[in-house]
Amino acid sequence: MLLEKYLKQIDFKSYEEFKTGFEIRIPESFNFAYDVVDEIARNTPEKTAMVWCDDKGNEAVFTFGQMKYYSDKAANFFRTKGIRKGDRVMLILKRHYTFWFCTLGLNKIGAVIIPATHLLTAKDIVYRNNAAGIRMIVCVQDPEVIRHIEDSQSQSPTLEFMVLAGSEREGWINFSKEMDESPEVFTRPGPDEAPGNDDTMLLYFTSGTTGMPKMVTHDYTYPLGHILTAKYWQCVQDNGLHFTIADTGWAKSAWGKIYGQWISGSAVMTYDYDRFVPKDILGVIEKYKVTTLCAPPTIYRFLIKEDLETFDLGSLKNCVVAGEPLNPEVYKFFLEKTGLKLMEGYGQTECTIALATFPWMKPKPGSMGKPSPGYDIEIVDESGYPCEVGYEGEIVIHTDRRKPVGMFKGYYMDEDMTRNVWSDDVYRTGDMAWRDEDGYFWFVGRADDIIKSSGYRIGPFEVESALIEHPAVLECAVTAVPDPDRGQIVKATIVLSRNYSPGDELARQLQDHVKKVTAPYKYPRIVEFVDELPKTISGKIRRVQIREKDG
Repeated sequence: MLLEKYLKQIDFKSYEEFKTGFEIRIPESFNFAYDVVDEIARNTPEKTAMVWCDDKGNEAVFTFGQMKYYSDKAANFFRTKGIRKGDRVMLILKRHYTFWFCTLGLNKIGAVIIPATHLLTAKDIVYRNNAAGIRMIVCVQDPEVIRHIEDSQSQSPTLEFMVLAGSEREGWINFSKEMDESPEVFTRPGPDEAPGNDDTMLLYFTSGTTGMPKMVTHDYTYPLGHILTAKYWQCVQDNGLHFTIADTGWAKSAWGKIYGQWISGSAVMTYDYDRFVPKDILGVIEKYKVTTLCAPPTIYRFLIKEDLETFDLGSLKNCVVAGEPLNPEVYKFFLEKTGLKLMEGYGQTECTIALATFPWMKPKPGSMGKPSPGYDIEIVDESGYPCEVGYEGEIVIHTDRRKPVGMFKGYYMDEDMTRNVWSDDVYRTGDMAWRDEDGYFWFVGRADDIIKSSGYRIGPFEVESALIEHPAVLECAVTAVPDPDRGQIVKATIVLSRNYSPGDELARQLQDHVKKVTAPYKYPRIVEFVDELPKTISGKIRRVQIREKDG
């Protein structure tokens, strides 16, 4: 079993034993493509690595033997174009399987992988090209994405190659054609050419609430950190099939579609779709017998609105949720219909799973759980002093004794920004929470999302949880609106369930409902009904966009 190579102990009887006994062995020179994918391919080449399908009826199954074969050919393709160790290559490939061939091929060379969403505009691409010095972009067949890349070319002096997955176009390299013609074997470079553990493997552009996107860098040990994510939180199974619903342009893909899952022996399910349809997601789980599932709360909220009993979901053994806090009503309904407890977790692009409800713990719906092994986590006040039980503060990670495996290196070429969040061996997450008497952490909101009204501090999540209990509310976002008397007031932006219509009377009902469920001062003084909420491609609600609209 591959895990035995990287863990001192695999099985644990309690959270306490897990917290103290879990330890990752880091080899002197670790490369995920060679040491995991190629190693599995050498021993069990027919073992399933990925089941892929799309919303047009196409499907494919890839073994580890095939992943080695295609990644070797991809590595040879990149090398013939002059891509070398340290070069930056951006991948805009949605959920197409080409992403995995390219990722592993670039690993083998030692190039830096920059996953990106297909929603980028030409301006976004220009910024990324110049900020990271990108030499090559590999792009999915999407006319709008292609146009944006072409429009960025004249303003991107470092961009030398535009590569298209699967078709001919003037000015572009046909990846599929040239990869087919590339040699089948790529030899692992010697020590002088091979990347070291401290070299940059991944670079993620992650957007904050202000300013341009930050460039989060991860080294070659990053995949090992996701053993925690996959084996002990998602509870993936050897020869199982794990389904994380995420686009490859976001770090959530690294959390659930490649690293920890393959190290733990599980295949990954990839559903390539353009439009989210809850019934189709449930159909994929049923048809391919998915064993473990990870999705943001928004997706679970839509899934439970379907008739779950018409789908055979018996293959599911464990379901987890992250990205935003889980509303207790969603937890209860999902448990009632499936018998499965949704296990929450917390992390950032900058780290792996930092807090989670692990298998030995009783879930507390709405709680992120307890700290992961290797993570020294505390809640501190504005002066940096530890908060008592029940008091809100900022989540920080102490790195003086040890830096968690999988934690980022820093922000690329921005020492000042890195120091702003990570100094004196304390990393400030920017997320607010409180801890209960049992040691469970409860998310309050981003520091920027906290609403300060008439001297009260109001976390958006508790208001959203109250609203979501009302049958009229499908989903909602709570934000602050400037107010001359109170400083800020609470606003609720609401998407209604079927058979409900917007109106003043319903708005008053919802306001009264919040007053009854939570403290009266927290009720939304403004209620806006909308058809949909602004979201990222990974399903997170973009409250910043609502705030910007409201001024």
